[in-house]
Amino acid sequence: MLLATFKLCAGSSYRHMRNMKGLRHQAVLAIGQELNRRTLGDASPGWISQVRRRSSLLGSQLEAALYSEQELSYIQQGEVAMQKALGILSNQEGWKKETQQENGDEVLSKVVPDVGKVFRLEVVVDQPMDRLYEELVDRMEAMGEWNPNVKEIKVLQKIGKNTIITHELAAAAAGNLVGPRDFVSVRCAKRRGSTCVLAGVATHFGEMPEQSGVIRAEHGPTCMVLHPVAGSPSKTKFTWLLSIDLKGWLPKTIINQVLSQTQMDFANHLRKRLESSPASEARC
Repeated sequence: MLLATFKLCAGSSYRHMRNMKGLRHQAVLAIGQELNRRTLGDASPGWISQVRRRSSLLGSQLEAALYSEQELSYIQQGEVAMQKALGILSNQEGWKKETQQENGDEVLSKVVPDVGKVFRLEVVVDQPMDRLYEELVDRMEAMGEWNPNVKEIKVLQKIGKNTIITHELAAAAAGNLVGPRDFVSVRCAKRRGSTCVLAGVATHFGEMPEQSGVIRAEHGPTCMVLHPVAGSPSKTKFTWLLSIDLKGWLPKTIINQVLSQTQMDFANHLRKRLESSPASEARC
């Protein structure tokens, strides 16, 4: 089924088929539905099961407009990254604790085949879910104002309602042992029921080539998941799956220390931002 669907999508790129209204849109939906069926099993726990019950993340409502082949590719990359990241989070086996704070914040890690070592931040934030979504998605480009680990995030292109291409410039870390890195990523944001998901993965964007003096690192798959704490809708459970290839030559001990500390720092900076910055009426 999946092979036949990819053939359909490939066929839609031929010139004589480009004017067949809805063909490429239909192909993307079919690929999404098939990948969704294959990736997560019915035994997925907790909030992941809720996401799947409400609506398929991959087979969700794409806009009726026809996209270019490149735009379709970005949409597919973002949604496949989301599905893969949720698949990693749904597997509760093999996680090891990297660090834990007195307030309950913790970072876990494990090695995933074909991905490498991934890190998982688990925190509870004393703010409603919509407030976090507003800061992390709607105000994404302002992150450099409150997170010293990020120099700049710029949205390079928006595709439909859910997909964006971003460029992120990260500051040096670990006392400059890890030099500045930049990332070009495709990101996909969705809401299903009471859960919001923001996923991403490294991509190629021709208008943002590698820059002198900065190593081009790669995200992916990454995923931030937000959902209200049961019984306390004014609080949000925030989960961040982080997978990064920093490139260059770096000892694994330094990489592990930097990534786990980056996640802990992020939680602290995010709380301070939410406490000091007023909320707007943004919604998922």
